[in-house]
Amino acid sequence: MTPRDDDRLTGWRFALFNVALAAGNVIALSNVPGYTVLAPYAAGSLQGVTLSFGTWATTDHMMGIVLGLPFARWLAGRYGDYRVYVWACVAYAIFSLACAWSETIWFFVSARFFLGLAGGVLLPLGQGLVLNELREKYRPYGVAWWGVLSMTPFTLGVFMGGFWAEYFNWRMLFYSNIIFGLPIAGVVGALLYGRPYARRITRFDTIGFLLITITLVGAQTILNMGNDSDWFGSPLLVTALIAVIIALPTFIIWEMGERHPVLDLRLFGHRNYAVATVCSVVGFLFIQGTLSVFVGQLQLLLGYTSSGAGVVYLLMAVLAVPLVSVVHLLVRRIDLRLLASLNFLGFSVTLTWLGLFDKLASFDQIAVPMIFFGFFLATFFAPPAAIAVQGLGGAQLIRAAEELAMLRTAFGAYGISLQAVALFRRAPLHQLDLADQLGGRRFPSLDLMTELINKLEGLGMSESAALAQIGRLVRQQSQLMGLDDAFLLGAVAFFGLAIFVWLAQGVAPKKPEPKLSLKLAEAEELMEQP
Repeated sequence: MTPRDDDRLTGWRFALFNVALAAGNVIALSNVPGYTVLAPYAAGSLQGVTLSFGTWATTDHMMGIVLGLPFARWLAGRYGDYRVYVWACVAYAIFSLACAWSETIWFFVSARFFLGLAGGVLLPLGQGLVLNELREKYRPYGVAWWGVLSMTPFTLGVFMGGFWAEYFNWRMLFYSNIIFGLPIAGVVGALLYGRPYARRITRFDTIGFLLITITLVGAQTILNMGNDSDWFGSPLLVTALIAVIIALPTFIIWEMGERHPVLDLRLFGHRNYAVATVCSVVGFLFIQGTLSVFVGQLQLLLGYTSSGAGVVYLLMAVLAVPLVSVVHLLVRRIDLRLLASLNFLGFSVTLTWLGLFDKLASFDQIAVPMIFFGFFLATFFAPPAAIAVQGLGGAQLIRAAEELAMLRTAFGAYGISLQAVALFRRAPLHQLDLADQLGGRRFPSLDLMTELINKLEGLGMSESAALAQIGRLVRQQSQLMGLDDAFLLGAVAFFGLAIFVWLAQGVAPKKPEPKLSLKLAEAEELMEQP
């Protein structure tokens, strides 16, 4: 329920309210990339599991966010948006405490999933609460402000996660959620106490929710555990595959006949929505996957500290932060398909740039392409979102925004696992190829092994030490080449999206409107969140 002008918060109360909700948004979003940079520390503390096991906590957290989004508006309609927001903050603090006290990977991953579930409720409600307090003529500035906050997870979030891990303890990331989360709940609850709301009681699509949970979590489990469990040589993964095969078509059939579906598949009958959704989810799959894999390899392969890796990602803010605040205005002046296509081509060039490193790169070599990565990241979300909502209005507009956010986040989680699979599969092939070439098995006339061993022995190494050093160099170089393949795979995908987006119907650019309706503003904010 939109408050009357007399009921809106003003002065220091509105400033405090806005800061509290902005902090809540940053905390909820930053726990994905913020944990990614400290995953090696967490994996070592949780029974010494491998990094691939530690990555489960990222992907399952994102799945929790996906499944929390359908609950947000349903709960808000029954109990009031600010009440649900306050209790979601409290739940977020409780599950953060569970994460901080975890001693096993299984308990930790479960706690991370429920933490994501609470975050999925927080994000859309926080955006709606802010916009409700703004008069209509100021809503474009609210969207711009929220757009700036959307860049913090990939920049400040990664840096803060690395800072906690290196200088304090990786568990401090979760303790900080409690330190900030409970005061946020108190501030929001106190400022909006007694605020009336329009109660909306609708039936929740329980069966559809269970079916989509089985489908999404089952597919994520297969991708998470495939490398470590021999894929379908594992009875557990075979069972998960059977469950997904049964649940997916059942879900589609059920949702087509459901009055209040958890995922309205009828929206894909709109050509622009279908094209924009494919571009958005596939693009985010490679963005999230590439960033996740790269931040881990910066530490494991290139020897960066966790805070040093965070500084690399912080560089993305140089161009991203000023640009993202105005990009929602640019989409009203330029052909949306052209803007999206140029963005995808930019990503393709940048990923190719990163994928052509054939030696261990220094900080200054990585910094420049990462700055450009931030530039294209800032302009990634708005164009597909603007294409998706063309021809939609009213409740259908909000539904489309929620679904796009759900699917994009789910595919982002898949991207983390898929890019890790690409690295895992390609590195051994490169290692075998390098060993064949170095040892002369492929070209006997170019056998360099003996010459290299002699040089290392001349530096004082024994023959066994020289062979061990060569083996380490080959493994390191093969990992680098596998990482390059992951980048180049993303580059090819974005090049294809730059062509695919032109399947959308042409939309004439509109002049920036001085006023922005509440539903359109909410839809823009939700669809432009990472």
